[in-house]
Amino acid sequence: MIENVIGVFGLPLAVAPNFLVNGKNYIVPMVVEEPSIVAGVSRAAKLARKSGGFIVTSTDPILIGQMQIVDAGDPDTVIQFLDGSRDELLALANELQPGLKQRSGGARDIGCFKLRLPDGRWAVVVHLLVDTRDAMGANAVNTMCEGLAPHIERISGGKVCLKIISNLTDRALIDVTVTFPASILGQGGFSGEHIRDGIVLANDFAIVDPYRAATHNKGIMNGIDAVAVATGNDWRSVEAGAHAYAARDGQYRALTKWSA
Repeated sequence: MIENVIGVFGLPLAVAPNFLVNGKNYIVPMVVEEPSIVAGVSRAAKLARKSGGFIVTSTDPILIGQMQIVDAGDPDTVIQFLDGSRDELLALANELQPGLKQRSGGARDIGCFKLRLPDGRWAVVVHLLVDTRDAMGANAVNTMCEGLAPHIERISGGKVCLKIISNLTDRALIDVTVTFPASILGQGGFSGEHIRDGIVLANDFAIVDPYRAATHNKGIMNGIDAVAVATGNDWRSVEAGAHAYAARDGQYRALTKWSA
């Protein structure tokens, strides 16, 4: 499916056992070249089982399509016009992807804001919020943005340049919690409380220091990327979104929070 193919590059495909997620048992496929990752997550999952496993909640799978408007005059006036056309634009977007609407997904909302470009010009950015259900959604969202562009130009009087999905999917969030009783953490001559406090301290370091956070989050992505590759998904998109989310408040931070 790609160009100039001269062969196939292989990576190890493994399975990680012991996962208990929301009361269901899972064996997780992982493709990764680094030793100890599969063993590490399998061991952690085995420990987590003793206290009920992992509890996972998620928001609706809302992805963001971005449309960038330039040369449209006063940005606040443009935003006012676009806000007034919200219902029209949402209806047009859903006509472009009727299959999503039939599956209880589709365009949900539109948001607009202004940005000052490096050359001093104002740009208005339109965010189209799309519930993509079980689809990754890039093609659907991009098709909606491209189809809406002429209508947005008509309403705004400007030119729509970029029309593309954002990989910062901060409207589609998954929250995972797990509890490890200190009594099951002790090993190698260290008490469970000692290991627990070390984990908390390391995470606190990664929350305040981006140099530590980069290594901390790389360790997290060891597992996430391995599953994305094993299931044929776009792990570059997952990486970009995760790291952008880690820096969403202006400082790059840990993706996890551990506390006693």
